Amino acid sequence: MSGRAAGAGAVSSGHAGAGPLAGIRILEVGTMLAGPYATMMLSDLGAEVTKIEPPGGDISRQVSASYFASLNRGKRSIRLDLDSEPDRTRLHELVAESHALLVNLKPSAIHRLGLTYDALRQWNDRLVCVAITGYGLHNGDDPAFDYVVQAATGVAALTGEPSGPPGLPGYSAADNSSGLTAAIGLLALIVSGRGGQVDVSLRDVMLSQLNYRASAYLNDGVVPKRLPRGAHSYYVPAQIFPTLEGHLALFITHDGFWKSFAAEAGVAGFPTMADRASRREEVLAAVTEALATDTARSWESRLRPLGVPAAAVRSLPEALADTPDMVVTAGDFRLVASPIRIAGHQPDYRPPPGLGEHNGPDADPL
Repeated sequence: MSGRAAGAGAVSSGHAGAGPLAGIRILEVGTMLAGPYATMMLSDLGAEVTKIEPPGGDISRQVSASYFASLNRGKRSIRLDLDSEPDRTRLHELVAESHALLVNLKPSAIHRLGLTYDALRQWNDRLVCVAITGYGLHNGDDPAFDYVVQAATGVAALTGEPSGPPGLPGYSAADNSSGLTAAIGLLALIVSGRGGQVDVSLRDVMLSQLNYRASAYLNDGVVPKRLPRGAHSYYVPAQIFPTLEGHLALFITHDGFWKSFAAEAGVAGFPTMADRASRREEVLAAVTEALATDTARSWESRLRPLGVPAAAVRSLPEALADTPDMVVTAGDFRLVASPIRIAGHQPDYRPPPGLGEHNGPDADPL
């Protein structure tokens, strides 16, 4: 088949107020986090996302209903057994009417189930196929869960206090970052007007996100190391500080910020970035002493009007309470809103689908 079947070629503009991706049809064979997060971001922007689930459903349904909802709001669900010939035929029918297919499974499963561009182009040669894997679509099935990849790429080694063990953040940084990267790749190929394969791996994404750390090592021989309280490798002071009550994140990146901070905090000296970098311990001692005279929240309220980057360390409940506009309702679930704000577009936050909800004869056609 050359090109898309009728109705899937040109992207429709959608109705007034529709999202910028209205008319884009995306199939997802996703599991857990990276793939579903990518397609949820696209759904929030107006794409029609159909989640193709195995007979038992995406394994994330077994975690909790709220977990599943956090990654799958607004999608359709079709239950297919891709190991069966009739359901493979149904997949090919869906492919013929879609713009993209995004999958995150281990590479051997992706190849075995025929979920690559080479396998599907006969049904739609303009289909964009996106594969999210641990180490690459052609690099084997070594286990590659989020935390494992963070350990393998140097992220964990850079996290935590120097005197303690390596650490990990309290959320799935590799999966989320890979999902966003995959969404960019998917959209880039759609914009190009041609079909093809997009290959995104968690390993490569995390190495990419170590950009300036990697460059310092590759070009200047600077081996990255952990610094106390999450301190930045270049800027001083730029880290977490204790205060009279609570902790404050302070991020002084240039001399103007330092001048404003120093005047407010009563710290003398160290006027240039070079001074502060070469006398790091003296600067940190002076700043720590000054910040101990007031609370983190108070320092935030004092420094922000001066343009100095500073924030009291908040818990997630505190952060959500401070940003009520970022909490939306999707059916029975309260969730974090899309971070992408486009003038004239308000995402339609619909609930996550029931397993196979759109298989039945009364379901809306794709």
